[in-house]
Amino acid sequence: MTGSGARSVYIASAEGDTGKSTVALGVLELLAATGGRVGVFRPISRSEAGERDYILDLLLQFCSVDIPYEECIGVTYDEVHADPDAAIGEIVARYHAVAEHCDNVLVVGSDYTDVASPSELSYNARIAANLSSPIILVVKALDRDPAEVKAVADVLMADIKSSHASTVGIVANRCRPHRRTDVLDALRDTGVQAWALPEEPLLTAPTMAELREALDATLYSGDETLLDREALDVMVGGMTAEHILERLGESMVVIAPADRSDVLLALVNANSAAGFPQLAGIILNGGLRPHPMIDGLVRGLRPTLPILNCEHGTFETARIASHTRGRMATGSVRKIDAALTLMEQNVSQAELVGQLDLHAPEVMTPQMFEYQLLAQAKSDVQHIVLPEGGDDRILRATDRLLRRGVAKLTLLGNPDSVRRRASELGIDLADVDVIDPTESELIDEFADAYTELRKHKGMTRDRAVQVVRDESYFGTMMLHTGRVDGMVSGAVHTTAQTIRPAFEIIKTVPGVSTVSSVFFMCLADKVLAYGDCAVVPDPTAEELADIAISSAKTAEVFGIEPRVALLSYSTGGSGSGKDVEKVQQATELVRERADDLRVEGPIQYDAAVEPSVAATKMPDSDVAGRATVLIFPDLNTGNNTYKAVQRSAGAIAIGPVLQGLNKPMNDLSRGALVSDIVNTVAITAIQAQNLKNGK
Repeated sequence: MTGSGARSVYIASAEGDTGKSTVALGVLELLAATGGRVGVFRPISRSEAGERDYILDLLLQFCSVDIPYEECIGVTYDEVHADPDAAIGEIVARYHAVAEHCDNVLVVGSDYTDVASPSELSYNARIAANLSSPIILVVKALDRDPAEVKAVADVLMADIKSSHASTVGIVANRCRPHRRTDVLDALRDTGVQAWALPEEPLLTAPTMAELREALDATLYSGDETLLDREALDVMVGGMTAEHILERLGESMVVIAPADRSDVLLALVNANSAAGFPQLAGIILNGGLRPHPMIDGLVRGLRPTLPILNCEHGTFETARIASHTRGRMATGSVRKIDAALTLMEQNVSQAELVGQLDLHAPEVMTPQMFEYQLLAQAKSDVQHIVLPEGGDDRILRATDRLLRRGVAKLTLLGNPDSVRRRASELGIDLADVDVIDPTESELIDEFADAYTELRKHKGMTRDRAVQVVRDESYFGTMMLHTGRVDGMVSGAVHTTAQTIRPAFEIIKTVPGVSTVSSVFFMCLADKVLAYGDCAVVPDPTAEELADIAISSAKTAEVFGIEPRVALLSYSTGGSGSGKDVEKVQQATELVRERADDLRVEGPIQYDAAVEPSVAATKMPDSDVAGRATVLIFPDLNTGNNTYKAVQRSAGAIAIGPVLQGLNKPMNDLSRGALVSDIVNTVAITAIQAQNLKNGK
């Protein structure tokens, strides 16, 4: 253990292209999920003058402490060359400066972009020994048989031991899938815990944007947002058009001279035709542009497929394209999800934790909370419907949810257009049902059921047919009839459009007459529940009591011990007025209806969350200073407060999470990010799990 009190683990390899960053990302997620303040340190930076270390940039976004980029770097390669021993001294000093702010630190070794000593691994091992960091060794298994992988591991472990460092685990990465088990069997004889990860082509595939940069190319035509799609294969289109079409593959990039008009037109049309693979892009080489008539025809077709134009000849274009390796950088969402999935599926969390002596303090960081959301959702997969299947954010979230195994999904929308756009984005919807609410065979059944539900309001069968063809109503009817376990909407639709069908069809749970919401506010060291900040404008005392009881139950479902504070501008009996009286009355109603619930009110925000203030204003309360569920007196106060805390304190706001409904349905903000959608689907799945378990 280091003098700072922090514990660390060192990720090291002995050669390039091992996929060490994949392992580092997976271990970092585990550290963040385990708890406490987690930081990252790079002893030797790969960045050159004016450039940032993209691996460090990537990992920093998964940390739970806010330490500036510059402070997370030890030394440069030049400093190692100049004086290796002095460099180690500087690395140790800078590491401890980081560790002072952390409970656990992930240390990521050098990347073999240079040679710092006769054995770069030995130098990394010396660093690890000086930091008291156990090493997880990453070994490349690509193009090696199991015996060779074992032999390499034995040599490297001996090298590490000779430098007075210790190896606590070996990860054989980039195994041929059919040899993974054999590699794992071979590594069992090394005497340390071993894991094997199969080769994942997506992780090394360049995006069209990376190919554009490598070729110094320009975007001739296509949708610029599709430049983030990975090219999994490269083909030179030097044959006739029909033979090129025979050889097309999914996510392939095809290289062809710009004057091959037949090839260009064939590829553009094939890419939009049913039955042909969806390409990643086309590269037109030779420094030419298509003939003006062909140019006009292509532009008239308006293809979304990215088409690049470069100056290189065919051979040089093919050479550069085939040797361009994709980076897993900050914006590489698909690569990040693929890497995390790879680690989750092949590295046992229990085994890895067993090898590491970690700090696990009793705090809840945003990373812990989000990790636990996904882990709990995956523990019992639920079926969720997303009515806004035509939105790119929904499609990208679908991709992430499927890769991580969070939920089974159904999308609503025109199947042809939804699947076509998903294919353009490189998203596989093979395991997803896409239903057109305007033409579904379920319309008659849903119309009959809706007519019965709303007959007291004068609903007719003909009118019901039109209503249930609406995406929001159709999705709600799927939930009502048990075809799905939950629904998430609102990326395109308003809150009213999302919630109105729920009021009419799903209705509220027995004993609760108010549909309300909470936001989970993820602060640096804890998660609070704020309610209601999205639904009820000016609740009565009875509605406020409903909101408090529902919010406490929601908090408990998500691992937050409920201590409820009903907020006011007055603490206890220090103030008066109808607003205070409403909160007083609501607090009494909560105590009557849920006598086992710890609740306090009226109470001011500072007295609710700050122990020193509570000691003065409410010294005998077991809620004051420790509140976890904060209930605002009206929507104006709640909405503004959550946004103020979100922006001013840097909190992550997850929600709104709807509560009080008979079945799980949640509303998205129309500005929702892909990560917001993923979290909301996970929350909805957990609500569905608890409903099935009678909670």
